[in-house]
Amino acid sequence: MSAPGFDFDHVGNQVPVLENYNTFTTHPILQNTLQAYGGGWAASLATEVGQLMGSHEFQEAGTLANTYLPVLHTHDRFGNRLDTVTYHPSYHQMMAAAIRHQVHSIAWTTKEKGGYLAHSVLSYLKQQIDEGSSCPLTMTFAVVPSLQIAPDIAREWLPLVLSNRYDERHIPYTEKHGVTFGMAMTEPQGGSDVRANITIAQPVGDGVYHITGRKWFCSAPMSDAFLVLAQAPKGLSCFLVPRFIPDGTKNQLRFQRLKDKLGNRSNASGEVEFHGTWGRIIGEEGRGIANIMEMVRHTRLDCAVGSAATLQRALAEAIHHCKHRQTFGKSLLSHPLMQNVLTDLALESAAATTFAMRLAKGFDDAKTDEAALHFTRIATAAGKFWNTKRAVLAMGEIVECLGGNGYVETSILPRLYRDVPVNAIWEGSGNIQALDVLRAMHKEPHSMEALRHYFQQGAQLHPLLTRHLEGLQQLLSRPADYERNARIIVEKMSLAIQAIELIQTSSATVAEMFVQARLRQDRQLTWGALEEMNGWEEVVATVYNGE
Repeated sequence: MSAPGFDFDHVGNQVPVLENYNTFTTHPILQNTLQAYGGGWAASLATEVGQLMGSHEFQEAGTLANTYLPVLHTHDRFGNRLDTVTYHPSYHQMMAAAIRHQVHSIAWTTKEKGGYLAHSVLSYLKQQIDEGSSCPLTMTFAVVPSLQIAPDIAREWLPLVLSNRYDERHIPYTEKHGVTFGMAMTEPQGGSDVRANITIAQPVGDGVYHITGRKWFCSAPMSDAFLVLAQAPKGLSCFLVPRFIPDGTKNQLRFQRLKDKLGNRSNASGEVEFHGTWGRIIGEEGRGIANIMEMVRHTRLDCAVGSAATLQRALAEAIHHCKHRQTFGKSLLSHPLMQNVLTDLALESAAATTFAMRLAKGFDDAKTDEAALHFTRIATAAGKFWNTKRAVLAMGEIVECLGGNGYVETSILPRLYRDVPVNAIWEGSGNIQALDVLRAMHKEPHSMEALRHYFQQGAQLHPLLTRHLEGLQQLLSRPADYERNARIIVEKMSLAIQAIELIQTSSATVAEMFVQARLRQDRQLTWGALEEMNGWEEVVATVYNGE
C-alpha cells in the first residue's frame, strides 16, 4: 500500500534532455572563428549540419552505435574466410550523413578559400555525436595527400575517395560509388617506434608487392583500402592495400580480433595479418615514414579539432544542466562557485576551439604561403598535444558538474569521458608530439623562424603575454635541456598561440579573462579558481547559448 500523499510516479527537479537544438548556431565561438578565419561562406552548410547533429535522431544514433558494437566475422558457416565487420544501422546512418555533407571531401573539392577550415568546422560538429565514426572520416580525408604522391594511384582512387556517396557494401572498389580508408602502422614489438617494424614487402613487378607480417592496430578494418608500412628491400615503405585486388578477388588480409577499447567503441580497431597480401607502393622505397606522414599530419589536425569538439559537447551538457537544476532554492548556475567552475571550463573550451580552427586556417594559408606551411609544422604538433591533454583533464571536472547524474551510463558524459583520451594517444601520444616539436626545431629551422615571427608580432598584445613569451625564450636558450623541458616548451607555445588568437578574434572579456587565468605566473591549477569574473555570463555564452 502506497504511503498517503506521496506521488511515486512524479519525479521533480530533473533536467530536460539536451536535444533538438542547433549545435552550430548555439556556439558563438565556433561561428566567430569560422567568420574571422575566412570561412564565412560555409556558415549555411555548418548551420544545416548543426541542426542535424543536434536532433534527437542523430543524438540517438550516436547512443545506439556505442551500445550495439561492431562485430568481426572471420569465417562464413562453411569455413571460408570473410574478414568482415558488421555495424548497427545507426553507424551507417551517421557515416552516410557526414559523407553527404562533405565532411571528408570539402577541403579538397571546394573552390573557395578556407576549405580546411570548413572541413574542421563540419568535422567538429559531427564529432560531437560520435567519436567512433569520425575515425574513418578523418582517415578518408587525410589520405588524399599521401595518395597524390603516386599519380597513377591518385587518378584511380581519388574520385572514389572524394565521392559524397557513402557505400557500405563489401565489394570490389571498382564497383563502388565511394570508398573509405584506414591505416595500419604499428606492430606489437614497436608501437610508435615504427622503424622497429618487421612486416616485409617483396616486389613482384610494376609497383606491386606481396606483404607478409602483422599489425597490432589496424584502424577501421571495414575500410575499402589501407595505408600500410612494411620493410621493402631499400627500407621502410608505404603501400596502398585494398580489400579486393584489381581482378575482383579478396585480398589476403586476415583480421584476428577487434580491440576491446576504453572508448571509441562504435569504431572497430583490429589486429590484422598479411599473408602475401597484394599492395602497391606509394612513392619510393625507404620513404615510407615521410609518405605516410602526409596522412598523419592531417589526422593530427583532426585530433586537435575532435578534442575541442568533445570538450564543448560535454560542457554544453553541463551548462544546460546547471541552468535547469535547482539546488538550495535556486538554479545551480546561480551559485557563485559553480559560475566560477563553468566560466573556467568555458575559457578552456573557447581557447581549444580557437586553437583548432587557427590550425585549420594555417593549413589553408599554407597552400600559397610558405611561412604558413612552416608555422603549421610546429603548431599542429603543439595543438595536438595541448588540446587533447586539456580535454582529458577538463572532462573529469565536467562530469562532476552533473554529480551522480553525469556518472550514470544513461547520461552521455560517461561515453564522452571514455572517448576523449583516444585523440591524445592516436597518431602519437604526448611525448611523441613534444619530441616532434623538438625535431622540427632542429631539422626544419624555417618552422621555428615562422613561429618566432608569429610570437614577435603578438608579444605586445598584452603585458602578461610579453612576460610569458620571455619565459619561453629562456627555455629555448638552453638546448642542452630541450628534451627534459619538452613538455614545458610545448605548453608555453600552446598557451601563447591561444592567447594571441583569442585577443585578435574574440571579445575583450573572453580574451582578458583567459590571459589572466592562464598566463599569470601564480595561476591556480584547479578549475574554478578564477579571481576576477566580471562578464562571466558572456564567457559561458560563447561556448553554448542555448536554453
